[in-house]
Amino acid sequence: MKVMIVDDEAPARALLAEYLEAHPDCQLVAQAAQGLEAVELAERHRPDLMLLDIQMPGLDGFEVIEALEHRPLVVFTTAYDEYALKAFEVGAVDYLLKPFSEERFAQAMERAAERLARGDHPALDSIVAAARRGRSPLSRVLLRHEGRLYVLPTERIDYIEARGDYASFHVGKEALAKQQSLGELEELLDPRQFARIHRSYLLNLSRLARFELYAKDSRVAILKDGTRLPVSRAGYARVRELAG
Repeated sequence: MKVMIVDDEAPARALLAEYLEAHPDCQLVAQAAQGLEAVELAERHRPDLMLLDIQMPGLDGFEVIEALEHRPLVVFTTAYDEYALKAFEVGAVDYLLKPFSEERFAQAMERAAERLARGDHPALDSIVAAARRGRSPLSRVLLRHEGRLYVLPTERIDYIEARGDYASFHVGKEALAKQQSLGELEELLDPRQFARIHRSYLLNLSRLARFELYAKDSRVAILKDGTRLPVSRAGYARVRELAG
């Protein structure tokens, strides 16, 4: 079983590597100290199991999972249990609350080996969704475009357009696509910053210049850069309500 360790604290990484030495059926293939490095190394080494901290600089543990194209088994190793317990319930192999003993670590490794032998692949999307529930609104969005991972701050987004199963994030003259529904994004983004003005559009309200009447009871939103977006009755009422 190929194993990767992801933790921003060097002593924690060293302890996990030491515990892992007692498991001759495991091979430590990589270690990472922060999120973006973890994603890069995971795609290169394709581990079967990731021992993953949650609170890290750059990307946190849940964002690492979201950004991965390769889908390993996951054991959380962290001092924080606020969100990891929810995630464990829906798909993580195990959850080790620091400080944990070598015996407890061995139990987690046994569970991982059993899952791997069964070919029981994790529902990582469910882990991410469970972790998001109850958290503060998204401040950034992770997406891939032309093979590159983008960490997109939400304040840079002009508007988001639904395109089938994908959401298209419009940033200036660029459009970056991600497989995610507009409904999910509406729930995750700050409702004071983003409003659903139409079934196909979420608008960053700071980009709105004005509304114009298009036809009887029909309006368009004029953005500060001149972009014109359709507005439904419900969307217009929603923005008027937010504006007070």
